[in-house]
Amino acid sequence: METAAAAAARKSATSSGLTVLSNRLTKKLSASRSQNLVFSPLSIHAALSLVAAGAQGRTLSELLELLGASTREGLATDVRGLLDRAVPADAPQEPGGPRVAFASGLWHDATRPLTPAYRDVATASFRAVARAVDFLTKPEEACKQINRWVAAATNNLIRSIVDEGSSAINKDTRLVVANAIYFKGAWERPVVDAQFMRSGRDQFIGVHDGFKVLRMPYEIGGGSRPLQGMLWREAMAAVPPARAMKMTTVPPPRYSMCVLLPDARDGLWSLEEKVALSGPAFLRDHMPRHRVEVGDFRVPKFKLSYSASVKGALRDLGVKAAFGGGAELPDMLLEVDGEPLFVADVLHKAVIEVDEEGTEAAAVTGAFMAAGCAMPREPPARVDFVADHPFAFLVVEEVSGAILFAGHVLDPTKS
Repeated sequence: METAAAAAARKSATSSGLTVLSNRLTKKLSASRSQNLVFSPLSIHAALSLVAAGAQGRTLSELLELLGASTREGLATDVRGLLDRAVPADAPQEPGGPRVAFASGLWHDATRPLTPAYRDVATASFRAVARAVDFLTKPEEACKQINRWVAAATNNLIRSIVDEGSSAINKDTRLVVANAIYFKGAWERPVVDAQFMRSGRDQFIGVHDGFKVLRMPYEIGGGSRPLQGMLWREAMAAVPPARAMKMTTVPPPRYSMCVLLPDARDGLWSLEEKVALSGPAFLRDHMPRHRVEVGDFRVPKFKLSYSASVKGALRDLGVKAAFGGGAELPDMLLEVDGEPLFVADVLHKAVIEVDEEGTEAAAVTGAFMAAGCAMPREPPARVDFVADHPFAFLVVEEVSGAILFAGHVLDPTKS
């Protein structure tokens, strides 16, 4: 039986791997420093974890290195635990609380069934639903089926992962692994409808050397007010193990948007570099714990989208074997004529809209496989938070530390 200490260490490792992936991808996807950015670290992590679940050899080791795990069995267990905390499958959607949906899908060619072991782990750990399609003779129809799933899973915020007729799905496609996330939450405290969201009340703001962090919690349905996410973990760490084992109350997911605002108007890139170099504990260590009185408070409304292949970014981060003819993915599909699999591409789409009411966001990641060869300082009594220059943002679940969405805003008037 797993001890409480071992479970805590495993949970920490999972969220740490996700955070490191988020930081590294942010740096790669914003290399041009010319555009707004939004993407879902959790969606990309989940899709790549599904690929890792069927990998061996160098292909597996590169994926595990990126995802922050030591074995594929451990990764599957960790992902299942992370999802149970961040996006519980059986949690009721309370009136007034955030609506959060997470789904994974597998589409395999009818001539190449999934192996029973892979189907089992995909279902148990990743909540995946598998479907047989005809890639060989009807790739267009298979594309339509996948896009209908994407639209349903993202509440129509994203209508497709690939355009019909796209070369991403063709007669050589044997398996498509996809993940989708949808989030909609209202602010716990309302803000004024204007060009900038304004508030004359106190806010969760942390003041640090060269930057500030704003935490805007989303409303929780059902009237319950658990101890604030990361603070709950700290409180539990102080409880004697014997007593902790008897405590059955686990806080429900607690979602917030965090805005990282550099003091310097051109300080976004150095701040993102600092976050990337500081490791997975950066956000936890700089999360505002107390409300402070605000003076001038302005955060712009924004609506962003992203649609691109992340294959190049993943290769730059060390995942190379999966994309070549020597890919080792033998445990996903039953063999037919010794036909090996490789990952042809990984596509990612994400959208987010933030306004005076709250946030609505969605993301989808698709892996297309073909056959072939520091402690914060005490803030001053009154704090200004004026986001009138580039800033970074994250939508996080605080209990698990899962990062659902991340990005930065250079120009809020552009999507």
